[in-house]
Amino acid sequence: MLIANYLPLILLVLVAVAVVGGIIFAAEFFGPKNPTREKLMPYESGSDPLSEPQASRFSVKFYMVAISFILFDLETVFVIPWAMSWRESAAMGHGFYSFAVMALFLAILTIGLVYEWSQGGLEWD
Repeated sequence: MLIANYLPLILLVLVAVAVVGGIIFAAEFFGPKNPTREKLMPYESGSDPLSEPQASRFSVKFYMVAISFILFDLETVFVIPWAMSWRESAAMGHGFYSFAVMALFLAILTIGLVYEWSQGGLEWD
């Protein structure tokens, strides 16, 4: 491959880095710098904090829901492009293999969902 093929990508990365650097510089240079005691306090939905963050623990269910959300987002990221390219895959003679791989992927996710459901990970108490 020629380096010319990567020139637009390199240009995009350089522009992105320049924009991020410019925003950080502008925020540091032009932003207000008058910290007060109230501004340095932790913000908890407009009310005073009741305890230290280490003293209160989140329920594991928050993490279970977050992991489930990520898994099913990943499922969408993989299934939609697979469905869009199904005709090309079948036309090249890889139709059954492609279908079997996706069926296995979905079966693994379904087993995980059933397990999480059976353990009560999707119920709020």
